[in-house]
Amino acid sequence: MKSTIQDKAKLVNSVFSKVYDKYDLMNDIMSLGIHRIWKDKFIDWMNPSRNSTLIDVASGTGDIAKIFSIRIKNSSSVTCVEPNEGMFNKGKNNLVNFKNIKWIRSGAETLPVEDNMYDFYSISYGIRNVSDINKTLKEAYRVLKPGGRFMCLEFSKIDNEILNFLYKNYSKAIPAIGKYIVGSSKPYEYLINSIDTFYNQEQLVELIDKNGFTNVEYRNLSNGISAIHSGWKI
Repeated sequence: MKSTIQDKAKLVNSVFSKVYDKYDLMNDIMSLGIHRIWKDKFIDWMNPSRNSTLIDVASGTGDIAKIFSIRIKNSSSVTCVEPNEGMFNKGKNNLVNFKNIKWIRSGAETLPVEDNMYDFYSISYGIRNVSDINKTLKEAYRVLKPGGRFMCLEFSKIDNEILNFLYKNYSKAIPAIGKYIVGSSKPYEYLINSIDTFYNQEQLVELIDKNGFTNVEYRNLSNGISAIHSGWKI
């Protein structure tokens, strides 16, 4: 079990080391730009008030932290956590003008922050890549304040048969597009497979609930291509 977890961590790190420089461009190409709408809807449902604090885990290039900070008028601290060195440096550079945002290089399974620190915990397109999802969710619970909210945005399972057929066929082209854009198809073969094998919406609800959160629910985006999950620490 331990070696499997370590193997996945190494694999994921290798994948993102190859794609970080063209990560945003590939996201736009793969989702036809719709990922930007999904991320706005994610923050819409979060609905943060001024002075709310956020820890954004698997921050990537910093999209969620940026949208959150703009929504709260940069009024409080945001902590971005990213394990991959290339992505970490890219995200930190992207948000260099946001003085309220700090960056920590760390995995999601062991966060170097104190208990009961944040109003919100977010993880966007990162939870399927963690090496231990239960440990990740326990850490999310630990670092949130009582009354804090866990929110996850992730690719999920489509609830429309025709759309699912079209999406599956489109997905087959992604590795070839990745090879053209970043010079390698392998990272995108991994990413497509990781989406295909990840939990469905109800299974993820059960996992979040099992790890201590209450009032766990989800909303589908684009018929379930992506889904937002929400849970509360009471």
